[in-house]
Amino acid sequence: MAGYKPKVISLTKRPGHSFGFYLRVEHAVEGHLIRCLEMGGPAELSGMKDGDRVLQVNGTPVDELTHSEVVDMIRNSGASVTFHTLDEASYMEAKAAGVNLSDRRSTPVANGSAKQPLKPKLCYLVKSSSGYGFSIRSAKNEDGLFMTEVIPGGVADRAGVRANDRLLEINGENVEGSTHDQVVAKMKLAGSSIMLLLADEETHRHYKNRQEKIAAWFATAQHLPHKPRIIEMTRGSDGYGFLLEQEKNRKGKATRHFMKDIERGSPADRAGLQEMDRLVAVDGEEVQSCSHEQVVDKMRQRGNACRLLVVDKVTDQMYKLGGVSPMVFLGEMKDSNPPPSYIEALNLPSPAQQATPEQSRQEELKPKLCKMEKDSSGYGFHLNSLQGVFGHYIKEVVKGGAADTAGLQDNDIVVEVDGVNVEERSHEEAVAIIRGSGSSLEMLVADKSVYDHFKAKGVTITRLLLGQTSYAQVHTADTHEEHGEREEARPQTPTEPARERTTSTSSEDSSDERL
Repeated sequence: MAGYKPKVISLTKRPGHSFGFYLRVEHAVEGHLIRCLEMGGPAELSGMKDGDRVLQVNGTPVDELTHSEVVDMIRNSGASVTFHTLDEASYMEAKAAGVNLSDRRSTPVANGSAKQPLKPKLCYLVKSSSGYGFSIRSAKNEDGLFMTEVIPGGVADRAGVRANDRLLEINGENVEGSTHDQVVAKMKLAGSSIMLLLADEETHRHYKNRQEKIAAWFATAQHLPHKPRIIEMTRGSDGYGFLLEQEKNRKGKATRHFMKDIERGSPADRAGLQEMDRLVAVDGEEVQSCSHEQVVDKMRQRGNACRLLVVDKVTDQMYKLGGVSPMVFLGEMKDSNPPPSYIEALNLPSPAQQATPEQSRQEELKPKLCKMEKDSSGYGFHLNSLQGVFGHYIKEVVKGGAADTAGLQDNDIVVEVDGVNVEERSHEEAVAIIRGSGSSLEMLVADKSVYDHFKAKGVTITRLLLGQTSYAQVHTADTHEEHGEREEARPQTPTEPARERTTSTSSEDSSDERL
């Protein structure tokens, strides 16, 4: 379908933080929707829009997968994830035209631009209790081994393996001349995880016609679940705020460089650098063959800003298993036109706009204690959670209802109900506590930024964090004002039409997950 082009968006989150959006499925609405973008979060700064549909996660089509499957894929990506997204209007147009958005080949290129170059692919598989979910076959009168019986939704399928893909390498070792039995033996010896280099029929024919050998260096890394991270920093008055430690391998040749002693609040910390990240490249130049002094000199030559490619331990081990450098990821990034990074976006001039009350106030980071009296419509909010996952948050606060008057807002995260911590309670247990509260209810909640702030610091959220002035109290005509201070005003929330659902129950019409 000519005329639409999915956006490729790579997001990186800091430890203890989210990607800054909710993934939601809604009743009678097709697709996995982007909702509730966090202002200034990675998702908003990367160009995601409310209502965008997620088509692929790390190169895997998700349009026909369930909500929980997509959430698991994103969570399993770690600190970095790559999305293909489509705006709402284009998505609806594609659906109306019968386009299969779960088929990678159906993703067109707009404006007549050239197709993406043909590449082999790296696929990383971690064995489940039922195995890898594929078989290997040989073809009559044709050299080579091919993937077959790829179980839909299985380990191999989720890793990007497709039926009839040609098997080229196992854990960095070429197996094109190996027999079926030899390959099976290698896989059994590999243990619980393997890295495969594969090529579909078109890609293999392309390289064969050009008489070029297919190597992992030319492969796409888009299917790999763990991604290297691009860290962009601007030097502060005390430097970048980390130490660089070198480690030579046993042969004393190649040198590995690691990040240590990252100072809290430093440019390195704010950019998302983590303890024991391995440094792969400085401004696109690989540094594995460089000495410690040479790496430091490269960074100094960049002046007051530098761009690093790093990998955490899990990502490093995955690439090492395949015998390929994480630089293949950087090569793919150069071939695309990625959105501005988090740091770049922060430095972009923002359009002049009138500050909202939420933007203009500088509120101290605290949770809030909301006390409310049930009226004829109930408490006037919806308690939402994801099936099988701990955690509860507020949705669909009725304007002017008991919850609204008490200070509850959409997306507030529930910590306590009537003094009972419910963060790790099931949805049914939390609802039972609310229903057993009688005619009055007290909830300790925190908005997303406050909750993430304390969790990142390892601080348990309790009423001790309230101080003396951080609770909201609802008063009805039948109650008298209690002694003590209370907040008289709170940020205004966007008005929403009244909804029929005003009591706290689980929803069968929608599911969403903060990511």
